[in-house]
Amino acid sequence: MDTNGLIDFLARGGPALWLIAVLSVVTLALILWKVWRFVVTGAWAGQATGRAVTMWKAGQHAEACDLLDGRRGLRARLALAAMRNRSDTALGSAAAREETEREAKRILNEARGGLRALELIATIAPLIGLLGTVLGMIEAFQALEESGNSADPAILAGGIWEALLTTAAGMAVAIPASMALSWFESVVERAQADMEDAATQVFTAPGIPEAGSQKAGRRG
Repeated sequence: MDTNGLIDFLARGGPALWLIAVLSVVTLALILWKVWRFVVTGAWAGQATGRAVTMWKAGQHAEACDLLDGRRGLRARLALAAMRNRSDTALGSAAAREETEREAKRILNEARGGLRALELIATIAPLIGLLGTVLGMIEAFQALEESGNSADPAILAGGIWEALLTTAAGMAVAIPASMALSWFESVVERAQADMEDAATQVFTAPGIPEAGSQKAGRRG
């Protein structure tokens, strides 16, 4: 379809179809951007974090931190934060866990960036399509009424199929947006579960006495 054909197609659907066309471009841009962000932040990478946690549990604390230092992966960043908080003798056990939880929330909020926009598009695109169809049907029946006794059924049929274009277009945008949203949410949920598991292993591993127990020992 050339440019003129595309413009003519959009004009048949009216303003609603133009708006849906804009949403389709935004949806594609969001999906590509989100995939790129997941690749950059290592949403599917966790091997280094697993090795670092194993080293940490084996007592190689400095080596584990060095392995994760500078990595941009979601799991690596959280595991490194947990290790540093656990090693910070100025923090008690509860404070270290709370600080790690705060960092986890910040990382997960980053990972969920853009998902709300996809959810909104998946919700409103069919509604906009339905609105365009209703408006188109109203116009078609108005034209039929104005034609009086000389009404041509072809005019009504043509108006109806042009009006239905917006419903089809809205669903065509909403379906991939909804599928991408579900996929991205599953990626974030998997990363969240792995982050929670890594942090738990860091805090339950032996070898570093808690700050509270150190103070208690000095008082005794």
